[in-house]
Amino acid sequence: MNQSPLFAKGDTVVYPSHGVGYIQDIEAQEISGYKIQVYVIAFEHDRLTVRLPLGRAQSAGLRKLSTVETFNQSMEILRSQPRKSKLMWSKKAQEFEAKINSGDPLSLAEVLRDLYKIKPDGEQSYSERQIFQSALTRLAREMALVKSTDLGQARQHIEESLAL
Repeated sequence: MNQSPLFAKGDTVVYPSHGVGYIQDIEAQEISGYKIQVYVIAFEHDRLTVRLPLGRAQSAGLRKLSTVETFNQSMEILRSQPRKSKLMWSKKAQEFEAKINSGDPLSLAEVLRDLYKIKPDGEQSYSERQIFQSALTRLAREMALVKSTDLGQARQHIEESLAL
């Protein structure tokens, strides 16, 4: 079954569960006697290559980079008040992980804001710091590409917005 690709070789894409990568190639593979076309997606920052069938790209959430406007909205979220939650940490952690794995910049900004601003004294557990760093890295990698800056400057911009 041949399907026309949504993305071309060389396109920069966001794969929600892995972050920002690029389409290294589109190749045909035979799996269990069926010929399928797959995107070969390279994630250089993680030294990872993923093969995703073209037919699964939409359901997997593969998308183009967000717009500058989306990142402006995410900066507003970073500066807003945190969402109060009475959930146990394990449930909150699951919610945060789901938001991170969505790959949505607005959801990533919510995670960062809530983890940063709920404890103003800066005391975070190991798992809170891990989740915070994961969300920060994901958001900064995409922001750096969208705003044509480097990763360090994107991280700094996010952290400055959180501090407001």
